[in-house]
Amino acid sequence: MKESIFNALKTIVGSDYVLRSKEQTISYLYDEVEEAYRPKANTDSIVMKPKNTQEISKIMQIANKNKISVVVRGGATGLCGGCTPIEESIILSMERMNGILEIDRKNMVAVLEAGVTLMDLLEELEKYNDLSFPVHPGDEGAQMGGMAVTNAGGARAVRHGVMRKHIMGVEAVLPSGEILELGGKLVKNNAGYNLMQLLLGSEGTLAIVTKVVLRIYPKDCYSATMVAPFENFEDACQAVMDILQSGNLPLAVEYMDKHLFVGTAEMLGLEWQAKKGQADLLIILSEKSENQLYDACRQINSICEKNHSYETLYAGKEKEQQELLLIRSQHYEYIKENICDSFDMAVPVSEVSAFIKDLKMLVKEYATDTNVIAHIADGNVHNDILYLKDGSIPPYALELKNKMYDICFSYGGTITGEHGIGKIRVKDLILHKSSAELDLMRGIKKVFDPNNIMNPGTVI
Repeated sequence: MKESIFNALKTIVGSDYVLRSKEQTISYLYDEVEEAYRPKANTDSIVMKPKNTQEISKIMQIANKNKISVVVRGGATGLCGGCTPIEESIILSMERMNGILEIDRKNMVAVLEAGVTLMDLLEELEKYNDLSFPVHPGDEGAQMGGMAVTNAGGARAVRHGVMRKHIMGVEAVLPSGEILELGGKLVKNNAGYNLMQLLLGSEGTLAIVTKVVLRIYPKDCYSATMVAPFENFEDACQAVMDILQSGNLPLAVEYMDKHLFVGTAEMLGLEWQAKKGQADLLIILSEKSENQLYDACRQINSICEKNHSYETLYAGKEKEQQELLLIRSQHYEYIKENICDSFDMAVPVSEVSAFIKDLKMLVKEYATDTNVIAHIADGNVHNDILYLKDGSIPPYALELKNKMYDICFSYGGTITGEHGIGKIRVKDLILHKSSAELDLMRGIKKVFDPNNIMNPGTVI
């Protein structure tokens, strides 16, 4: 980067909020992608920490004029390399834009700067006792802007859907520096194309989201967690289908291979209490009244029994529930050293059982295994490819990945249910989308970002 451009950028945010040396910028280059598959970062990139939308607008004007790439960095909790700069770039860290601007009880919305973390929001809502926000992608360090542009999901999508369902408005800065106000507090707004929805899930390739208007909700006061053990996976999947068709809608229904529940518990110094069976469902319930909670527990237990479950375990105390959730959420720490690539494919809920069975059969053909974790009630299945015993990437890794995708497509599925394309799945997207659809995506990108400075190499 020319010194004159660097100096001009530095005057916008102040020298204290620009990082240039490799020692300073190294911690801003990567997200949570496995090291074997993450894109290589350009270490000549600089980091800037703007404090408001106006500073971002000025930065973008300079970047666009000089065709300098810009990559926005939120909480870096992503799993597809989205915030890694592969060209010499300006990395915009949103950490200083962390203001909770308004909690509007009358309209039940929160107005937040993009750098507000999920933890910040949840802690703020705790002050109100009766307010909540349901989307939880798994890491409370995730920032609102990042959750918006990745359309974050998570375990609770079975009841509450994904992030785009809860966003009513955004403020965004175009590559040209122009500032857009899209949507807002209106419940209905049918004026023109919905540009906001284009930005949600665009992974930082179209504009920079600087503010989010988010729906908030009355808090459920009663919760319980059930563990339903089954001897075989097919019975567990049928139980999930029957639960959903009964009208009961749990907060989350999670599946992990039995050894993951047991091993993760041991790693945490805990014990997995469900000793019988080979397939366990973790069912989280959340209701507004105690009677509603008890009724849901009874009905779900009855459905599990009809599908040949062993005795169901219940956790009603908050500490017990938190332990179960911790075991579920920490499985990655238990297996991460053995994984060279991981996936988040999704299929229709009715096809989950057959899909996972086919994945398990496929990896046996390569004399390997795969760990399966599923948001089973919304069809989102996580699995992986393992390193060889010597720690190297298997020579069959690419072939195996493509065969996994083929199975997914055969069930009407998608290569990513929540992580996104980022930089590591760009070539995979071509397998999934028609040329007409890809051309439309490229056209949209060109309209928003004619100089291709926004997070190049991402999505398309």
